[in-house]
Amino acid sequence: MKTTVLDASALLAMFFGQPGMEQVRDLFHKAADADKPMLISAVNWAEVLYKMQHKHGKEGWETARRFEHSMPLDVAPLDRELAESAAHLKSEHYLGLADAFAAALAKSKKAELVTADTEFKPLKKEIEIVWLK
Repeated sequence: MKTTVLDASALLAMFFGQPGMEQVRDLFHKAADADKPMLISAVNWAEVLYKMQHKHGKEGWETARRFEHSMPLDVAPLDRELAESAAHLKSEHYLGLADAFAAALAKSKKAELVTADTEFKPLKKEIEIVWLK
């Protein structure tokens, strides 16, 4: 199984029952079977936690935390190299900051990026993108 990086939109699609929810669930099953966790950058994880708490209060936050601890998902820490790559991608492709970190993580790991966010379209030649439908 190829290394997979999730954008916040991928986890939120699953949590909020949006299009692409089944694709994300299937990816988690495959990751568990392969014993190869998927990745999400710490910035994108913060976005997931914020949106879960904003929509569902403390229970939303706790739901996301329980999910992260029980599923094949690793929150990738930030370092100078990732920050510099994200800054470059943000500048070159006019990405939001969190999206720039997702793209930088996918690029650094030579991973596929799973997203529903069309903001990543300019990166199609730089990273492999799996679009949620």
